[in-house]
Amino acid sequence: MTDRRRVKRMMGAWIALGAAAIVLGYGTFRAKNLVEGPRIAINSPISGEAATSSIIEIRGTAENISFLTLDDGQIFTDSSGRFDEKVLLSSGYNVVTLKARDRFGRIVEKTLQLTYN
Repeated sequence: MTDRRRVKRMMGAWIALGAAAIVLGYGTFRAKNLVEGPRIAINSPISGEAATSSIIEIRGTAENISFLTLDDGQIFTDSSGRFDEKVLLSSGYNVVTLKARDRFGRIVEKTLQLTYN
């Protein structure tokens, strides 16, 4: 085998190896969301907070979800996963529950405990 053929064969092997590494890396990057499951982050209000008004706005983000509920009523996110919902509090102690489900049936739940006087 000549040196020229050996160099071509080595170059082909390195190109194939590089392409395989790129495909594997991209697949791992995209699969991260599937592995992590649904996530909810509530930005405001903070759990345990005392509300000064009977109507509060619950703001946050939800990622990797297919369905989101606030006290068992469906709510929706914008294209970047943000939600903003108003809730009417009763006098005294209140518990507000957010649940998110992904397309594989995995569920995550966040609970806010608020008081209104």
